[in-house]
Amino acid sequence: MIELYILIIFMIVGAIIAIEVKDLLSSVVAVGAVGLALSIVFLILKAPDVAITQLVVEILCLIILIRATLRKDLPFSTTGRWFLNTAITVCFIAVFLFVSFKALKQLPPFGYPTMRVASVYLKEGLSVTGATNIVASVILDFRAYDTLGEATVLFTAVIGVLAIVRRVGRKKVGEIVREEDESRPS
Repeated sequence: MIELYILIIFMIVGAIIAIEVKDLLSSVVAVGAVGLALSIVFLILKAPDVAITQLVVEILCLIILIRATLRKDLPFSTTGRWFLNTAITVCFIAVFLFVSFKALKQLPPFGYPTMRVASVYLKEGLSVTGATNIVASVILDFRAYDTLGEATVLFTAVIGVLAIVRRVGRKKVGEIVREEDESRPS
């Protein structure tokens, strides 16, 4: 349980850093750290499917945000602060690997218990839910909040990607738009 408190404090600090830092690239990295910590929280709370969904969405969003940020914030990333940046990165990776190791160690071994939860779903699925389709009853009745959480994460990721990737304004018929022009606000 102490791991949850440490991760929550880590996520709060990461969110504050993302808001207060002056350059965009550091802010994007801080937001990515918060998302990765959230996926570890899902692992600790025994929701590995939500953790995997969060991890995939977080990595894709982080790649897109870093690509969008590097155009605008490139002078910062090439200045002489490489030692500080490298030290922060190494510290983050070490903390992330340590917490991941602790969280993954608490998961049961692969295949154990083999059918404990599935046998309950199969025995009580029809009588409890009234659904003849066991898969639908598991997804929509037994694990409805879990499914809602996954759908919310995916929907939020799609909206975020569309907000970042879309081009502001419209071009005229026959107008040629260069890549440099797309990054500038209209």
